[in-house]
Amino acid sequence: MSALTQPEAAKLDYGRLFPLYAAQALATGATTVSTVLASLIMSGLGSESLSGLPSTLIQASAAFSASFFGALMLRSGRRKGLLGAFLLGALGAVVGFVGARLHTIGLFLLGAALMGAAQGGYQQARYAAAESVPDAQRGTALGALMLMSVLGSFIMTGASGPIESLGRALGATPENAGWLVGGGLLLIAAALMLTWRPLKPVVAASVARLSVAQAFGLAGVKSTALALATAQGVMVTLMSLTPLRAHHMGVDHAGVAALISGHILGMFGFGWLTGPLVDRFGLRLGYVGGAILLLLAALTAPLSGTAWLGVSMFLLGLGWNLAFVSGSKALARTPAAQGASDSLGYIAAGTGTLLGGFIISRYGFPVLAGLCAVWSLLPLVSAWRVGQSKSG
Repeated sequence: MSALTQPEAAKLDYGRLFPLYAAQALATGATTVSTVLASLIMSGLGSESLSGLPSTLIQASAAFSASFFGALMLRSGRRKGLLGAFLLGALGAVVGFVGARLHTIGLFLLGAALMGAAQGGYQQARYAAAESVPDAQRGTALGALMLMSVLGSFIMTGASGPIESLGRALGATPENAGWLVGGGLLLIAAALMLTWRPLKPVVAASVARLSVAQAFGLAGVKSTALALATAQGVMVTLMSLTPLRAHHMGVDHAGVAALISGHILGMFGFGWLTGPLVDRFGLRLGYVGGAILLLLAALTAPLSGTAWLGVSMFLLGLGWNLAFVSGSKALARTPAAQGASDSLGYIAAGTGTLLGGFIISRYGFPVLAGLCAVWSLLPLVSAWRVGQSKSG
């Protein structure tokens, strides 16, 4: 993989990245379905104490597949890897729908596992965007990708009415029907990959040849992976289990969709701002700001009233955004570390959702929120490491 010179990179046409951005937007909508609604589906299948298990399987499968897809994309290119991931996700969505429709827990969990394996691949689309531009513009490129992603999520969360109608027509719940719609979105994303012409990555050839172990030996890579894993773990844990808390509070499907819409707005809607800010002020801003916002999200989640749930979900998304943009920008410099770092993030998220379900059933949601508050402080370590290393 030959690097582009800075003058060449400056002339890149961002319009050529549109198929990638659009495909990621659709995939984000499908991810919203698979991760957020899984706990409600599991509860409806009569296993509320295991409500966190589907999300745990999604994260565990993604953890196993992320390194595989990372290596595949380094060897065969981003387009082939992303195409395969989108198709795998579509298959998983259909399997999950059928399993939920038939009230077969094992089949639904298989669909969740396939969806997770797909996420381990297509979430790496952000690196395809970031590595196509110079380092000084990577935060902006990532922010633009996130801004596009919010469209796909809003399509999904804003379509609660049509999804409910589809569910009635199929004799299924709205949550089950949402999985089927998610599969359709992933098929469209796969079709978009056939039209995308990847740009040559702006990565030094010597760095591109590093092994995973060598990449993690570089200064700042471990602390970057820590920030990414923390942000992913805290965000997925609270995002997956807050809808269950809202359900216990009597919030209906439309209300849960509204909460998720606010969360998605925080995650992706401010990419136009957070990306350039990280480019302008550096990685430390993202790590410190992300940690503070994640902390506030955890502290407001157990407060009384659905309004506080909305505030918490928004702050949770925005805190993840800041930490994720910074960490992804830093890792765009070391492709060999990307898949393994994503695997660590999925492991953190899977562990959080699995333990979270047990903690809620035994000790209550406030205890889980308090533990997440402590967990959210770890990116401060990454911020400190930025000052010790130019790599951050």
